[in-house]
Amino acid sequence: MRPHIRHLSAAAALCLSSLALQAQAQAVNANELYTRSLAATCANCHGTDGRAVPNSTVPSIAGMPAAYITEQMKAFKSGARPATVMHQLAKGYSDEQIATIANYFAAVKR
Repeated sequence: MRPHIRHLSAAAALCLSSLALQAQAQAVNANELYTRSLAATCANCHGTDGRAVPNSTVPSIAGMPAAYITEQMKAFKSGARPATVMHQLAKGYSDEQIATIANYFAAVKR
């Protein structure tokens, strides 16, 4: 193979791998943005990143175990756990979205 063709092949491979990495980074960023947007829907009541205002009647959900958050959200969704608003809000989330929200808040430090 001629030297200039070898360089072109290497350059093409480098460009392709760079494009693949960019696409992967964009997918990660889109997923992170989606997760944060779901979590942000909880901020009105539970505070930014799930940290409720001190002395609030609404609990902080930051740092709670994901399994507990999931269990409570599903109980609200089914009506098994009564609430003023949460039972209506929880019905708007799929099980996958509930899991995403639960995992997000479980990872947040209290």
